[in-house]
Amino acid sequence: MKLAALLVFHTGSIDEAEAELKPLLEFGSPLMSQVGPMPYPTMNTLLDAGYPKGALNYWKSSFLESLDDELIELIVDAFAATPSIMNAILVEFFHGAVTRVGVSDTPVPHREVGYNVLIPTEWLDPADTEKNITWTRKAFAALEPYFVSRRWLNYFSDDDAADAVRAAYGPNYERLVEVKTKYDPDNVFHLNHNIEPR
Repeated sequence: MKLAALLVFHTGSIDEAEAELKPLLEFGSPLMSQVGPMPYPTMNTLLDAGYPKGALNYWKSSFLESLDDELIELIVDAFAATPSIMNAILVEFFHGAVTRVGVSDTPVPHREVGYNVLIPTEWLDPADTEKNITWTRKAFAALEPYFVSRRWLNYFSDDDAADAVRAAYGPNYERLVEVKTKYDPDNVFHLNHNIEPR
């Protein structure tokens, strides 16, 4: 069975949360609804069980230009063809405090209100590797017309190229190259999505 789920997080008072989430909680007829107060560390680990140790995985993501009906239909159609019950297509809403930081105040420049789409593909049997990677790439390509040039570094796959690293840091990339050149000119720290020194 394929499901759509919505994870909500509210950092105000219980009264504020109940008032602001009421329209959402009264919408439609969900299979289940479980919203209530919880400690932040608990909220931060809600999805951990969905990523078991030993699972194989391949991820793709990009920021979106918009979240309109046509794009939602594409997401639904892509997900309908998933070969693994562990796969997902997630849409993350970027807003609030993260958008109130200056673009150059940290290495991460993505401060616009908007969305990031993530396709975290997981499977347990190595024989299923090719069909899961193929599905991920096909789903990613179907959504590509809606992408903007920003990328989220944490979600890269090993085959993302250097231009993806540049897109992850945007206008801060050249400054980071200068830092890398000064402090790691021999590129000792390279076992990551690397910024190469000059």
